Amino acid sequence: MTRRKNAQLDAADQSFIEAALPAFISEAQEQIESLEQLLLQLEDAPGDSELLNALFRCAHTVKGSAGIFGLDRVVAFTHHVETLLDKLRECQLQFTPGISTLLLQCNDQLRTLIAQAREADVAEAPDALAMRAALVERLQQAAGEPAGPPTSAAVPEAATAAVPEAGGREWHVSVSFGAETFRNGMDPLALLNYVRGLGDLRRLACDTAGIPPLDQLDPECCHLAFEMGLLTEATRDEIEGAFSFVRDDCRLHVLEPGATIADYTRLIEAMPDNPRLGDILVACGAITRAQLQQGLRTQSAMGGTDAVVPPIGEILQSTLGVSAQVVNAALDKQHAQKPAATRDGAAAARDDGRFIRVQADRLDAVINLLGELVIAGAGASLLARQTRQGALIEANGQISRLIEEIRAGTLQLRMVPIGETLSRFRRVVRDTASELGKEVQLEIIGGETELDKSVVERIADPLMHLVRNALDHGLETPEQRVATGKPAQGKLTLSARHESGSILIRIDDDGRGIQRDKVLERAWERGLVERGVTPADADIDRLIFEPGFSTAEKVTNLSGRGVGMDVVRRNIEALRGTVSLFSEPGAGSRIEIRLPLTLAIIDGFLIGVGSSKFIFPLDAVVEVIENRPTVSRLDARGRGFVELRGQVLPVVSLRALYALDSQAPDRTSVVVLGAGGRRYGVMVDQLLGQHQTVIKPLGQMFRSLRGMSGSSILGNGEVALIFDVNSLSQLAAEPTASTRRALKHHNEGQAS
Repeated sequence: MTRRKNAQLDAADQSFIEAALPAFISEAQEQIESLEQLLLQLEDAPGDSELLNALFRCAHTVKGSAGIFGLDRVVAFTHHVETLLDKLRECQLQFTPGISTLLLQCNDQLRTLIAQAREADVAEAPDALAMRAALVERLQQAAGEPAGPPTSAAVPEAATAAVPEAGGREWHVSVSFGAETFRNGMDPLALLNYVRGLGDLRRLACDTAGIPPLDQLDPECCHLAFEMGLLTEATRDEIEGAFSFVRDDCRLHVLEPGATIADYTRLIEAMPDNPRLGDILVACGAITRAQLQQGLRTQSAMGGTDAVVPPIGEILQSTLGVSAQVVNAALDKQHAQKPAATRDGAAAARDDGRFIRVQADRLDAVINLLGELVIAGAGASLLARQTRQGALIEANGQISRLIEEIRAGTLQLRMVPIGETLSRFRRVVRDTASELGKEVQLEIIGGETELDKSVVERIADPLMHLVRNALDHGLETPEQRVATGKPAQGKLTLSARHESGSILIRIDDDGRGIQRDKVLERAWERGLVERGVTPADADIDRLIFEPGFSTAEKVTNLSGRGVGMDVVRRNIEALRGTVSLFSEPGAGSRIEIRLPLTLAIIDGFLIGVGSSKFIFPLDAVVEVIENRPTVSRLDARGRGFVELRGQVLPVVSLRALYALDSQAPDRTSVVVLGAGGRRYGVMVDQLLGQHQTVIKPLGQMFRSLRGMSGSSILGNGEVALIFDVNSLSQLAAEPTASTRRALKHHNEGQAS
């Protein structure tokens, strides 16, 4: 048994399915994610019929799509899920927490089966088969169905591999594929081969009336339409399910055996415009293509006599017995055709909403090339300025503006809403809270906030650990909360928003907060803090990010081994981000994560200190104070202060901080930066203006260099280091003795 019906597919179809399988897997994974989110929403609104209908559509789409690719395990298992959902949708069953848990477990099983789609020929392990069989049995019990033999659930191939014998009833199927079918990666012939597997395809005709003239034909557009007679024991849903993967890209009509004249009339009315009466009758199944050709030959033979040649409709009525009502309906359809301009306008409107899937690695390659283009453009602009030729400078300026527009547009392609990632934690919160015996309400704010896709993918695991940590350590049990005067149900809030050119993600809980006495005691035990010394509250809170640190009393599957928070910090810092913790005992905790919007290209502000060049992210630059000599005496680490509009502003000298070997100029400038709600100044020698910055990672030798996040290549080939303004702010904000005295004198002066 193979996952595809090889006996029915030729080599071309096999090649097509192999090429289209990755697209199916991606689509199916999206449907499975939607299934999970809909189930979690249903727990809050069990009677919502729209959610139930959406659930059923997702499951049906996965089942139909899997059938096209011969993934019989997925089809057989999803069929049982679909049966239970159908009974819920028809109000024959009530949606309960138990059913929700069962369907979530089935969704996890579907996720596993889809992940194994590429290796479906490989035999499954016995425990995996037993687990799926147990789920099928529970589904059947929940739906009130008699349980089948375990082998039918565990090995669905045996029940679905065989092609049905010719028998049953003959259905008429009419399908017209949309223009976007080829572009969406589907092959109509492969679908027809799948339909052939449902029974005996007695009649098959291709309707060529919709194919435009050769000089107007777009080879990327699909104009195929088929009428077929299918002798099968399959149901209407099973026949329609064969086309579910392209349901939005085709017009499908299935007429049961013994259809009435009214059925044919409704089918004709629903058909797309067709210029010829005979083609309309063939398309609706009233006659076959061969019968139409016979009628046309009869009409042609009558043309040789002096008698008036009757219309083709009358000939078909007299020779084949076609109903007059059906012919009249076809004539009405022919006369009611829409103007070509209207059809063209509708097609244009459809094109406006077209989406194209692009592989992520191809987009990454384009962005890498764009980075090189930015560097080359900067070098060309520099050479143009050196020549002092106005026309050349103007031409390079135009090129630079175009590069900037291309950069902005290309980077926007990688921006995705973070809400999809945050929504995944609904399931985590539900299952973890249930395991811990806690009641938790999850609130998600700012899901529409956009972030670079590569950042979103790499932040998911750190967020997962922080959420689980908040559930385990932060939030109390219902009994503990009631005893302290809180509601029994705890609250966990995930929020995201843009701030100063970065994204701020917050995880808030209204739990017990950081138990600083336990943290400090554990720090004394491990030698992280000298026994008897009590650091500031913020320093105690930061101890939880130390490697191997944990306050759990016992090891569980959630916590206690002291791994996780230090990994979270390292992963976030690897993204040029920062993580901060704020806590109030008894009131809850807040964890703030600040991340750059993109890891590829940013707008920077280029400065010089001696012969060295540095770059600040432009969004972090608040203002510039040029030629300001009145900086207080600096300490050994280059920290001091300057008075700015009646306020004391901490400043740091890059020359002293990084021990740059260059002579200090007579007058310096101060670049004021903002980070995390704080402002500080950086003393620089030269202000070199805005610069498009392609971010390159630091080498291993410079990874420990504090305050740096990356490097960039300038147009003249020099290397400039890019500052991490959040890390640099910690260096600048540490108060020196002179700063403390200045603040004291400043406050005393204001008081007087």
